[in-house]
Amino acid sequence: MNQIFQVFCKNDNQHHYLPLGITLADAQKLMKIEKPYLIVNCKVNNKTESLDYRLYQPKHIEFVDMSESSGMRTYVRSLCFILAKAISEVFPNARMRIEHPISKGYYGRVGGKDKLTEKDINKIKAVMDDLIKEDIPFVALEDEKDKVVELFRERGFEDKASLLEASDSVYSKYYRLGDYFDYFYGYLVPSSGYIKLYDIEPYLNGFLLRVPNRNHPVELEPRIEQPKMQQVYLEHLRFLNILGMENVSDLNKANKSGNMSDVVKVAEALQERSIGDIAEKIAGRFKKGVRIVMVSGPSSSGKTTFRKRLEVQLMVNLIKPVGISLDDYFVNREDTPKDENGDYDYESLYSLDLKQFNDDMSRLLKGEKVSLPTYNFTTGQREYNGHELQIDENNVIIIEGIHGLNPELTKSIDDSKKFLVYVSALTTISLDDHNWISTTDNRLIRRLVRDFNYRNYSAIDTISRWNSVRRGEEKWIFPYQENADVMFNSAIMYELAALRKYAEPILIQVPKTAPEFSEANRLLKFLSYFSYINDSEMPPTSLLREFMGGSSFKY
Repeated sequence: MNQIFQVFCKNDNQHHYLPLGITLADAQKLMKIEKPYLIVNCKVNNKTESLDYRLYQPKHIEFVDMSESSGMRTYVRSLCFILAKAISEVFPNARMRIEHPISKGYYGRVGGKDKLTEKDINKIKAVMDDLIKEDIPFVALEDEKDKVVELFRERGFEDKASLLEASDSVYSKYYRLGDYFDYFYGYLVPSSGYIKLYDIEPYLNGFLLRVPNRNHPVELEPRIEQPKMQQVYLEHLRFLNILGMENVSDLNKANKSGNMSDVVKVAEALQERSIGDIAEKIAGRFKKGVRIVMVSGPSSSGKTTFRKRLEVQLMVNLIKPVGISLDDYFVNREDTPKDENGDYDYESLYSLDLKQFNDDMSRLLKGEKVSLPTYNFTTGQREYNGHELQIDENNVIIIEGIHGLNPELTKSIDDSKKFLVYVSALTTISLDDHNWISTTDNRLIRRLVRDFNYRNYSAIDTISRWNSVRRGEEKWIFPYQENADVMFNSAIMYELAALRKYAEPILIQVPKTAPEFSEANRLLKFLSYFSYINDSEMPPTSLLREFMGGSSFKY
């Protein structure tokens, strides 16, 4: 008689008796657990596991579908594995690199192909469709690290071999799909047949891998053209290519060989030059009537330090900046719109007094003296405390806020008077050719460190709020990105290596009993790929100092 044991399933809040050694995939069927969308992984005692994971003792389990971030990552990872194998069959020995997210999908290139044609794309898609139809298992394997490194090196995957070689693990996990081997730092679905929805299209000289909609994953994300953002990505990728810093293993090698000091200097110099270039563009437009500079971007993109460094560069261009905070234009608390949960929605554009803001800006542009409000966050009321402002011919107004690119914010101000800047951490360095680094993860790690250092928030606090922050960004920031006159990439090639020693102690504090443990555990695993670096050579004006501390700017 088969031994049985008990698990508690959070999906239906019931205990279930299961046979010893059952996989999570079979357990889901046995327990008849259903979710709105395709179930792709499961949390076991708050730690994400593959559906191939076998149960041998009592656990708390929770099945995850594609509508959750963890589930979508599992699905997209598995899709990328199928893509990599298909390209290896269509273009044997060619290097395939997935470079970055763009246009609601993922942009990649195939080495040796100056441009992928429609015919090339159709061949790749036909092989992918066949692999999906065959429903081939993704086989999880584990061996001594040196043997896995040798396996990847023999197959020409130097990027994966070098990444694993630098790790401090004795054993390494990897995956097989048919006769093709690959490495991913997260779990996959059980088999290729799980992939139900995707598309691949020609995009610039490469391809765009289209994925399911994150909010409604039974349809594809709409393709949204983002030429300005793509240009920023390509500029930084060219820069990294010239430096030989495309992947984390390249960064780790530079650190090991004692060259990190040069990497820091070059990375910081690149940002300073970019900020200087933006200041010169503003100066050129200043001569033509620009008097307001709007600085916008998502959470932890480094808007505040960017603004302070931009102000310095503007003064070099003989322009005197004056700052206005959008927060001071919050409506009184009782007039603040509420979200779907009945909480005050301070992310909403309509939490601001748009009429008063536009009236004040219009008067300032006419040269009038204006009494500016101050928002009292304790009382939730707007106050006037004698703060007055009048600008002259040498002034430009700098306004930082998440709604800066939304035309509705400054609809009463002529476009010729405005210059719009979008700031975001558009991460371009990758773990390896098939594992890009999420810009969202980059910002979340920054925020974890900043919230702990300056806001007395724990990792649990920050992680639990992150989904809400992301929803606000999707609604109020991202749709307006391409309205920017210029985009500034605040990501720094070495930053995750520098942030690791600050973030790890914060993440380690998350107990295994907390729902946020799975995310904390994932981020710890992610950070482990980066070698620790000495950040003492980071200048006090570095954008990273906003999060780590030691900045010469006052915040």
